[in-house]
Amino acid sequence: MVKYVLKRIGMALLTLLIITFVLFVLVRIMPGNPFPSERMSAEQIANKRAEMGLDDPILTQFLRYMGNVLKGDFGKGTSLYNGAPIKTVLSTCISNSFRIGGIAILLGTLVGALLGITAALNRGKFLDGFCTVFSILGVCVPSYVFLIFLQYTFSFKIPFFPYFFDSQRFLFSAVIPSISLSLFTMSTISRFTRNEMVEVFDSDYVHLAESKGLYGRQLVMKHVLRNALIPIVTVLAPLVVDLLTGALVVEKIYGINGIGKLMVDSIAGEGIDYNYVLALGILYSALYIGIMLVVDLLYGVLDPRIRVSAKA
Repeated sequence: MVKYVLKRIGMALLTLLIITFVLFVLVRIMPGNPFPSERMSAEQIANKRAEMGLDDPILTQFLRYMGNVLKGDFGKGTSLYNGAPIKTVLSTCISNSFRIGGIAILLGTLVGALLGITAALNRGKFLDGFCTVFSILGVCVPSYVFLIFLQYTFSFKIPFFPYFFDSQRFLFSAVIPSISLSLFTMSTISRFTRNEMVEVFDSDYVHLAESKGLYGRQLVMKHVLRNALIPIVTVLAPLVVDLLTGALVVEKIYGINGIGKLMVDSIAGEGIDYNYVLALGILYSALYIGIMLVVDLLYGVLDPRIRVSAKA
């Protein structure tokens, strides 16, 4: 198991390094100007480029950048937040996105799994049909549509929750975006849980367990649910990354100072802020690789055959 874990960690770090290099090169060769040229003269821009080392060879810039990143320094923005250190801005945005995303993940996973289990245990009945319709609705309707509906209903018509995000009232402000973000995850997990459990219920080893007199909760928990978890964990991984980093449109509409809104601002501002685009690209990549690493390790826990094949 230790060899399996070390191998996966090594592959994850190598993948992140390659992605970071590719992102760095792409950002550096992008057309356009990273500085607000309408407010700076050509001489000022040239001095700024020299100060930031943007005229050095790409490899030299990359090695210098990675040395700073390993120290936790992502540099400063060129057009956003008056050149404030990126790590300071990121810390606030990460905190908002992760807290709201964490609530959405927890809500979506728990309710989705409960709905999926309910549908599987009542296959062909009313509850199965209800859960199926809910899953289709949640997958088809974008999160921002739910957000606008909840805003209109519970912030405008029934003014109980804030209409826009208020960091001073975080719990109240987090309810509407968390629910709207969780619906897609809830629907997806519900659908996958239901389908996987139905498939496991029809398998030979479950029929054998039933022939031996095993029924009810023990059968579901010991044989059905555990064997249905691997596909569910797989589909949950990218959803976790999306929710932790914040849905771009949801954060923009609700005025949440999070990672998603920051990404939009860094691209659609006065000038493309390359340093923020690069830092956020690395953050997205690291989160996705980290989540997939956790999924790989969970595979080894949920299915011992994976550990055996890894040793082989």
